[in-house]
Amino acid sequence: MSARDLTVLGSASAVPTKARNHNGYLLRWDGHGLLFDPGEGTQRQMARAGLSAHDVTWICVTHFHGDHCLGVPGMVQRIARDGVEHPVRAAFPASGARYWERLRHASVFRDTDVIRERPVSGDRMTLDTGDAPFTLVARRLSHPVEAYGYRLAEPDGVTMLPERLAARGVRGPDVRRLQEDGRVTGADGSTVTLEECSVRRPGQKVAFVMDTRVCDGVGELADGVDMLVIESTFIDADAGLAAEYGHLTAAQAGKVAADAGVRLLVLTHFSERYPADEEHRFRDEAAAVFGGEIALVHDLDRIAMPPRRRT
Repeated sequence: MSARDLTVLGSASAVPTKARNHNGYLLRWDGHGLLFDPGEGTQRQMARAGLSAHDVTWICVTHFHGDHCLGVPGMVQRIARDGVEHPVRAAFPASGARYWERLRHASVFRDTDVIRERPVSGDRMTLDTGDAPFTLVARRLSHPVEAYGYRLAEPDGVTMLPERLAARGVRGPDVRRLQEDGRVTGADGSTVTLEECSVRRPGQKVAFVMDTRVCDGVGELADGVDMLVIESTFIDADAGLAAEYGHLTAAQAGKVAADAGVRLLVLTHFSERYPADEEHRFRDEAAAVFGGEIALVHDLDRIAMPPRRRT
């Protein structure tokens, strides 16, 4: 199976620091690469991470604040310059189409025709992913400007049970036929169904939630995901500022993860107001309400998807 992992290209919020670049996250998924919120400097960060424009098949913008989109011009021009031939779908809030157009054509360059725009509108929208091995849903969030989160989900599959196959005399090509058709004739002439010889294998799921207050959309995106990549701009002492500016605290991110049954909580989008020696407070406050695995990320971290759920 191809790689499934997240590369953190930037983890700052509005103001980058010496240690943290503006946002940027590349999710690799079975030969596809979803680039979320390419902020300023994303092109260089990808080079530092050993990634290239050819790795990108989607650009997903949550909203048009600069720290989430000012890397779009560089990425589009790099896609053109490097001769990327496969389609690159671009999802963004339809209400910000004029900003997308400015970013898409920000300077003079030899253009490319591989960018396929997918404007997002309404409270919830399922995007056309073609033959990709996942679905992609955008959900409206609560921020001073229109913003969306994204949820990627692999369809559920099945795990075959060898002992049950053997007991019913199903072997060789009949196993594949059983998977494809749902039933075959067993060695004794009886009908064997897929349900008898398999158990459900939940598909893996990832949610990407940036600038937002707590709202129904956050919980819907996060519900049952294996990995939740979520902003935690403030610590709890500054919860008033978080609400005013339309952001989450680390404790709120932790509670979202706990309520949603998340397996791996990935905290990012940290305000520059907190010095490096206080960063542990983000993890501590999230861990106080969420007992699962927490990753407090740094730039160029690469985070593997958690192992599959068995059932």
